[in-house]
Amino acid sequence: MHQVLPVILAGGSGTRLWPLSRALYPKQFLALTGHDTLFQEATKRLMALSDADISVGAPCIVGNDDHRFMVLDQLREIHADPSAVLLEPMGRNTAPAITLAALFGQMTLAGSNDPILVVTPADQTVTAPEAFTDALRAAVRAAAQGDIVILGVPPDRPETGYGYIRSAGDGPIRDVLAFVEKPDAPTAQRYLDEGSYAWNSGMFVLRASTWLKALAHFRPDIESATRAAWDKRAQDGQFIRPGKAEFAAIPSDSIDYAVMERCPADSAAGFKVRMVPLRAGWSDLGAWDAVWQVSERDADGNAVHGDAMLEDSRNTLVHATSRLVSAVALDNIAIVETPDAVLVAHRDHCQDVKKIVSRLASAQRSEGSLHRRVHRPWGWYDSIDSGSRFQVKRIMVKPRASLSLQMHHHRAEHWVVVSGTAEVTCGTKKLLLSENQSTYIPLGEVHRLANPGTIPLEIIEVQSGSYLGEDDIVRLEDSYGRS
Repeated sequence: MHQVLPVILAGGSGTRLWPLSRALYPKQFLALTGHDTLFQEATKRLMALSDADISVGAPCIVGNDDHRFMVLDQLREIHADPSAVLLEPMGRNTAPAITLAALFGQMTLAGSNDPILVVTPADQTVTAPEAFTDALRAAVRAAAQGDIVILGVPPDRPETGYGYIRSAGDGPIRDVLAFVEKPDAPTAQRYLDEGSYAWNSGMFVLRASTWLKALAHFRPDIESATRAAWDKRAQDGQFIRPGKAEFAAIPSDSIDYAVMERCPADSAAGFKVRMVPLRAGWSDLGAWDAVWQVSERDADGNAVHGDAMLEDSRNTLVHATSRLVSAVALDNIAIVETPDAVLVAHRDHCQDVKKIVSRLASAQRSEGSLHRRVHRPWGWYDSIDSGSRFQVKRIMVKPRASLSLQMHHHRAEHWVVVSGTAEVTCGTKKLLLSENQSTYIPLGEVHRLANPGTIPLEIIEVQSGSYLGEDDIVRLEDSYGRS
């Protein structure tokens, strides 16, 4: 029986899908192609690998500490329970991330101390899940023999946004000869014409021991530094945090640069890389043009998500989230609307959206990292209006959840219950409020908002004072470790 540990890499920021994807709510947690988010789709695909000779364990998630509660919430929605959520204190690319998963798998997976890791990014999509499952099962069986297996996507166009794999043969499992960088347009066309090149999907299948041996051979500095961080780990329920100082000392590198590209070039090392062709309608949704590619389109090639009207337009993507978007006489354009930002870009230049995100960061503008609706472990808040000395928020608190016990130095707050039941702590008093009831929190008073009910609580909060920033929160007690 092949013991599989699904490993989902969920730590990316998705800057090229701004303004829908932002640092604190990146693309993997968005539903871009259907009902489920990309992260949920990735989890479901890996959990479907079970077969007569394949046993699939609970998924191991490697991600960002800022997204930890979002990960658990989205897994809960699809009735999945993780084996662990490995929280990176800062980004160090995919080689250290996979090393953490390998060390976890060797230590904990029931029935095997050397599981087969099936590693996938959390931000991809496929349109033929059965073909995906068949390909990944073939990869698992090959990896069980000690090979490193990658899924390669036969190209259907001269794509310049992906790295490529050159392989030998035309069978269901092929030897990898080389990995090549993202090409220019003429080179991409040559790769397409030659037929021996595939897109690098970023999905790898290999035993935990195989990965650790290969990394120790090619990049012993990364292997030893990641082990040091793992040895200093702390665990809080399903969350596992490697040592922060030790993790910061790990050299940052990708699985491709650290190991994969070196294996074919150093055959004496003994690490064989093989490729399983993946014909499953794969896309990594790396930019808005890729979203257009996988979307349903009308007779004029237009793809519409949300409330939009197009007139005399062709090959155009409109993604509207909060209002009507109309477009006239456009060709090959992407329009993405959110409550606080709008993107208009030529589809051929969607990769350059990341330059806008860099400029937002340089200008210290929040639109690069935060949506108007900000998600918190207890629910979310939406800043619906603001002005001199006031701010209005709509707040949702999940059933049985509560905000921290806190106080503010510079603002007072009025709360009006819209739906559900609110349990309010204000100083030494505690009261229950129902729909259409309200209360006042004076400046400087210790307070807490909680939802004791079984349905979501929604309130309108009106803040008033000399300073209304989120950093004017003094947390005295918190259920989520933030005090």
